[in-house]
Amino acid sequence: MDVLLTCFEEFFLVEEIIACHVIYFVCLLIVSVLKLSLFWNSCRLAGAALIAPVINYWWPGFPADLCKEAYNLQLPQDQWALRVAHHAPWLTYWWNTQKLFPSSGVISRKRETMSRQDIELVSTYGGGHDLKQKEATQQGEFESLHRDMMIGFGKWEFDPMDLENPFPNNEGSVHLWQGDDDKKVPVILQRYIAQKLPWIHYHELPGGGHVLHFVPGLIEGVLRALLRGGK
Repeated sequence: MDVLLTCFEEFFLVEEIIACHVIYFVCLLIVSVLKLSLFWNSCRLAGAALIAPVINYWWPGFPADLCKEAYNLQLPQDQWALRVAHHAPWLTYWWNTQKLFPSSGVISRKRETMSRQDIELVSTYGGGHDLKQKEATQQGEFESLHRDMMIGFGKWEFDPMDLENPFPNNEGSVHLWQGDDDKKVPVILQRYIAQKLPWIHYHELPGGGHVLHFVPGLIEGVLRALLRGGK
């Protein structure tokens, strides 16, 4: 989504799916600067929203049994695609373009990777979804899809579950929206993140899938939550 919503002297950051790693990094940056007691005059971030954020199964903060359970919910071909992206990122492009083995079911948009709600929403707003996909891959699939996999599921230098509240004085808020029927991002891991980071305002949508930006009224709800802050 990559949205910066400017409101007078402040702005809000809204990201969805794989791009949500940007918000985690921004939170880390803000906390790091505050710890150094530097004058953070240039930071005008008033709030952030993560919509169906992709998780990394190799974040060390996840319990091994819970992570294994969630990982096994993915299609076998997606399990292999994620293993390649994490352990051998230089093979990511080849793996997802070769014809010897099944490549990522998420990238190829297999029906099994979509919830009932996803299928209904895409069938209704399919033209917009296809246009968005085309715009997102203007630089080629490697730069737009495979590099996203390498970054999102690669080896991170920090664990988001170790993050501290970037708004310790409630001058802003962070919100996370997740569908409980998301076939791409297991809700059990998102719930664990929300439990570990209680300063994140967690919003779970019953029956919700992965393409939450198509859900009528959701974007308006995101904006209202950001403008209200933690209230």
